[in-house]
Amino acid sequence: MAGIGFELNKMARRDDLTGLAGAYLHSLFAIAGPWLFTVIALAFTTYLYGGSDSVEMLNFRGVIVYNFSFSLALSAPVFTIMTRYLADQIHVKNVTTTPTVMLESLLLVALCNLPLAVFFYGYYFDMPLDLRLAGFSNMFLIASVWCLSVYLTALKNFSAVTWTFIIGMTVAVLSAEFYGHHHAATMVACYNVGLAIIVFMLSGRIFAEYPYHLTRKFSTKPFWKKYWELAVGGFFYNAALWIDKWIMWYAPEAAQLPTKMRFFPDYDSAMFMAAMTILPSIAMFVFAIETNFFHHYRRFYGNILAHASLRRIRQFHQKIIAAILEGLRNLVALQGVVTFLAIVLAPQIFERVHMFYVQLSIFRLGALGSFFQVLVLFSMIVLSYFDCRRANMWIAVFYFTSNAILTLLTLQAGYKFYGYGFFLSSVVTFFVAASVLLSHVRKLPYHAFITNNNSVKVPKVHTSADYFEDHGEFQMGVSHLAPSQQK
Repeated sequence: MAGIGFELNKMARRDDLTGLAGAYLHSLFAIAGPWLFTVIALAFTTYLYGGSDSVEMLNFRGVIVYNFSFSLALSAPVFTIMTRYLADQIHVKNVTTTPTVMLESLLLVALCNLPLAVFFYGYYFDMPLDLRLAGFSNMFLIASVWCLSVYLTALKNFSAVTWTFIIGMTVAVLSAEFYGHHHAATMVACYNVGLAIIVFMLSGRIFAEYPYHLTRKFSTKPFWKKYWELAVGGFFYNAALWIDKWIMWYAPEAAQLPTKMRFFPDYDSAMFMAAMTILPSIAMFVFAIETNFFHHYRRFYGNILAHASLRRIRQFHQKIIAAILEGLRNLVALQGVVTFLAIVLAPQIFERVHMFYVQLSIFRLGALGSFFQVLVLFSMIVLSYFDCRRANMWIAVFYFTSNAILTLLTLQAGYKFYGYGFFLSSVVTFFVAASVLLSHVRKLPYHAFITNNNSVKVPKVHTSADYFEDHGEFQMGVSHLAPSQQK
């Protein structure tokens, strides 16, 4: 994501607040566009219908939430591998296969989601045919947006990306308002129109950015064997963010619709609200923290490649450590303030959005859990710069497992303990991730000279750090030495 940060910093150099506000807005849509689209579109649609809890509205929200959550986890292995492939191709200045790989990745994402989509809408859910078809199509459209988001960091026109999501979101909300008529299938179909606009506009922009002929060669096949940790880690990290919701759908207080979709409205809505509190930290991380860290990161490895003295290398090693600690401190300060305000002002917030006060404790625990979730993400992103793929994979597996186990325990303990599973899992996972990060960074010169030394081990193909200066993406495991540099 450092490349995004550098581009947005240029945008923010204008001498007015609009440049700064625009940079933060573009950073949010470039990194969390699909998530923002879903949350905001659902919120506005529900608001325009007067907060209706009719069966049709619940069926509409259910289809969107089910598809959003499961497609994210199932698509993650594909878009993590594709991110790594795109990074390597840009480094070697051979992006001629990008259009082909984009279509290949869309096909793989569709195949990954197909079994569950067939199970849900062809067998398990008890729905009318029109809602089945709309829900089936919706799952693949959402998955396609997840996949296309990989390529957004390779585009320089972030304003166009932001407007693409805004246009699609506006069409989805307004068409559902004027043509939905409180009918679930029609509302999902209107939502699909907005998603289709986003898919086609993003695809068109990518084809325009990379105007090369399509080929029949599946170039990413070797990457699945070489970087399998990225696929596994991507699945478990994204599933970890949803496993507590999936489990809580079977709480005694949860409800089951006639369509067989299960929900726990008290838990789901409170956790969705809590998740919104991390948006300022995500924007700041992309815009400021990561670019500062990457500056010292490049200078450290640049001095190694330039055969600088050990004393100078150690100086920049200390600067990397200082940059990480400074970024962590700034992130804790910002997210801490947002979380504190969310907890203190929760009654006023609930009154404005017409939520029940019984959800206060879940929301507050969710906000605290989101605080540590941001810190987990920070640790994993920094580890990815040092190509710690295996470590990140096990951190993601630990996050998923601990969240599942602790949520099951709190489910048995009763309503007053709901939310503690996600909170405690995020806390423990952060300390695990932070300890791994600090241990690796403390031995960074050793890893630079020994772990990645071609005279000590078999050469590996790594992604260039230069890619992060120009494009950057946090989902890939990245080495600090490019193939051209390992001589």
